[in-house]
Amino acid sequence: MNKRQVLKSMGATLALSLVLTTAAAAQTVMRYAHVGAEGDIQYWYADEFAKRVNERSNGRLRVQVFPNSQLGGAQETVDGVRSGAITLAHHEFGSLANLMPEMGAFAAPFIYRDGAHAMAATDPQKSEIMKEMGERLAKEANVRIIGRLYRGARQMTAKKPIYSPADLAGERFRGVPLKLWTSMIKGMGAIPTPVEVAELPTALMTGMVIGQENPLTMINANRLYEVQTHVMLTAHMQNVLPVFINEKFWQSLSEEDRNLLLQIAAEVGEETLALGQKAEVELIDVLKGKGMTFITEKDGLKVDEFRKSVTTQVTADFPDWKPIMERIAAVK
Repeated sequence: MNKRQVLKSMGATLALSLVLTTAAAAQTVMRYAHVGAEGDIQYWYADEFAKRVNERSNGRLRVQVFPNSQLGGAQETVDGVRSGAITLAHHEFGSLANLMPEMGAFAAPFIYRDGAHAMAATDPQKSEIMKEMGERLAKEANVRIIGRLYRGARQMTAKKPIYSPADLAGERFRGVPLKLWTSMIKGMGAIPTPVEVAELPTALMTGMVIGQENPLTMINANRLYEVQTHVMLTAHMQNVLPVFINEKFWQSLSEEDRNLLLQIAAEVGEETLALGQKAEVELIDVLKGKGMTFITEKDGLKVDEFRKSVTTQVTADFPDWKPIMERIAAVK
């Protein structure tokens, strides 16, 4: 190889290196955190969201997912997104109430007619009440809601059959470590006992709590059938989770990339509604096959008593939510 060829080869190598370096420098990495375990719809959502963003951004964006509470529980996740240590995450609307109390109204028990209503009312691009509250959250707390996902209705489980709030009197029952859950569990008649999801199987196994409440997908994914015997189909919450992102990071993105994230968050979110509804039907037989007994209104489950007691307690504890809850309930 002569001198000219050597220089030409070195130039080509340098040019390629510069292209790769520039491409790497231009790529924006996003840390996505959540507390879900594999098999839960929320786990699928985050992975699918990341996959589509990585593919359709042509290398500009790369989402890294940290599931199973790897970056912390509810409070750490929300605080991380607010500070920017975590780019985006999903968790309960009740967790966002730590930043703006009124956000908890979107997680209020017995407020939604069904899953479709829950998804419509929490759509950050179409729901007027959600858009209004979301802009306030972005301005006041540096956190913006860009999507939502549906996990199914939350159902109660326990180590014994439960038919009414009276059956839970004096019993310690697990709640998500958030104020709304403390209020709701109290309304269910039990002693509220906050436990992070990562510690839940141990809490149930040791008898620290006799029961908990979650969608069937989570009950199956986290193998709670190994430490619980009964499922009460109260459907007290339509479990829709907000997907939220650091506002400062959001504003640093181009309009093209913001629109891409909104589009993907919306489309994957809508797919979770169908997945959640399908899973709710199929998992009853699956969990029965794993030894769980299901109790319904036909079996004497007093859902109306739970509804009245829980609604009374939550309304008393969060009186400022009433006008927001009325607007949420009115969404078509």
